[in-house]
Amino acid sequence: MDRQFKLLVDGRATDGVSYFPVINPATEQPVAQCPKADAALVDTAVAAAKRAFPAWSATPVEERASRIGALSDALEARAGEFAALLTSEQGKPLDQAMYEVMGSVFTLRAFAAMRVSDRTLRNEDGNTVIEHRTPLGVVAAITPWNFPVILLMNKLGPALLTGNTIVAKPAPTTPLTTLLFGELCRDILPAGVVNIVCDQNDLGAVLTAHPDIAKVAFTGSTATGKKVMASAAESVKRVTLELGGNDAAIVLDDVDPVQVARKVYGGAMTNAGQICVAIKRAYVPESMYDSFCDELARLAREAVVDDGAKQGATIGPIQNRAQFEKVRALLDDAKSRGTVIAGGDPLDRPGYFIPPTIVRDLDDDAPLVREEQFGPVLPVLKYSDVDDVIARANDSEFGLGGTVWGRDLARATDVARRIDTGTVWVNQYLAIDANIPFRGSKQSGIGGELGEAGLHEYTQAHIINAVALEDA
Repeated sequence: MDRQFKLLVDGRATDGVSYFPVINPATEQPVAQCPKADAALVDTAVAAAKRAFPAWSATPVEERASRIGALSDALEARAGEFAALLTSEQGKPLDQAMYEVMGSVFTLRAFAAMRVSDRTLRNEDGNTVIEHRTPLGVVAAITPWNFPVILLMNKLGPALLTGNTIVAKPAPTTPLTTLLFGELCRDILPAGVVNIVCDQNDLGAVLTAHPDIAKVAFTGSTATGKKVMASAAESVKRVTLELGGNDAAIVLDDVDPVQVARKVYGGAMTNAGQICVAIKRAYVPESMYDSFCDELARLAREAVVDDGAKQGATIGPIQNRAQFEKVRALLDDAKSRGTVIAGGDPLDRPGYFIPPTIVRDLDDDAPLVREEQFGPVLPVLKYSDVDDVIARANDSEFGLGGTVWGRDLARATDVARRIDTGTVWVNQYLAIDANIPFRGSKQSGIGGELGEAGLHEYTQAHIINAVALEDA
């Protein structure tokens, strides 16, 4: 690709201090060169955002919403360009890339329609108490490589609407779509409101510890999230952490196993399993275990594993070599502990391709069950008692999401209430809506994104408690 990408600092397209290649995970060849910032450029970007904050926060909310709406329109107008670039740097099939881009369009529009209103907490006996919310200042938005476009919008939409300014740092393996979005910001937003810097995983602490950053909004692994939290603690920055998950699917005994296996497969294998709330382990009644596993294996064998840019591909590559090696190591271990009934070996070709893999007959203590694999490998475990399987599903340091599958909706909902995660879906998966809060429990995160709760994360609650001045 001959296209030149630039950082966005103070409203200007800015060269990096150096450049590094962005690799197409389907070919292992460079897509483009990405400009790299240094600590001085981070300082410049944060200073620009701080300088832009007073005017942006004083801008009427209707005007801020209009600018966010204009960003969504501009993104939609270039959706095909964004989707093609996303596939080349991230690897997902083109239809899934388009789904992410259009989901980003709708997310921005949803936030543009939201408002944070004052709340009257008391108005009696001459005492009025009002809670209103004020923006925090400069927000550091740090995004991962699995959904680089929409996960930025989950942060940018509420931050801008509530009057904050942003310094965004995308993952170094998928920075290009973020830089392309910066071109839209440069044309639509005042200088300094959104700034974009890129690194090679060497500037995160510079940004999160920066004294002029008021809040860090981070999506990524739990291990990195702990480092972000520690870095932010020095100045007691506000943090939103959306971290890893090891989401369990609990299949109840009143379903058609073939029908539900197809849905569980989709929840596990979309984006090659590289989703924080993908189904990472499935618990199936012993009575239907064999038929459920057989259907999963059939679906896995029929998948078309290929470059996401090629028509007909249903599963793309793992996004980067480090994650590829992690998934391969988990898979090698699982082979010695369970039975692989589909997939099992990386493809012998360029690219980080692992076919959809189904593993049965594992124990609960297998690493593939205990850890977040973040790849197209699904362990399937059997159970015979509902209370026991709920305890097994909850026996995890993670608590992001989960699913329950049952024909008796009341019963399935009752089981869902007992799952210790931020979100549980019943008879559906990945039903994420910009108007519905999304949170993690345990080591899957702090704070929330989306919905009114997501707006509030970017504000300071401010109480005004007033009484009339009595005459002397």
